[in-house]
Amino acid sequence: MAFDSHGLLHFSLRKRIHSKREEYPNPNKKIRTLDKVVYVVGILGPLMMLPQIIKIYTMKSAEGLSFISYLSFAIFSVIWVIYGQAHKEKPIIITHSLWIIFHLLIVMGVLIYGNGFW
Repeated sequence: MAFDSHGLLHFSLRKRIHSKREEYPNPNKKIRTLDKVVYVVGILGPLMMLPQIIKIYTMKSAEGLSFISYLSFAIFSVIWVIYGQAHKEKPIIITHSLWIIFHLLIVMGVLIYGNGFW
């Protein structure tokens, strides 16, 4: 079996950052801009779920939504938050914390207004 080194790339990047080899904020304006864009996208992405949540609670219907899918999404986001905390990555923590909130709102809507778990 061949040795898969994809995981080592992340380890190498984290090691470089924590050994003070990469400045923050980055001196490169493009990278600083990208850092800001990631925060904006990390907040806007989950906010795109608001119309779905509003529809569930105003129409009192969760027809066509899967309890298992949205519960799974919430659980996966919890794992991402733990990962973000372990690596001190604020964009990951913020984004997936919002995803957890919105996925759980949908899960509750499916439980209240849905026709079962499937």
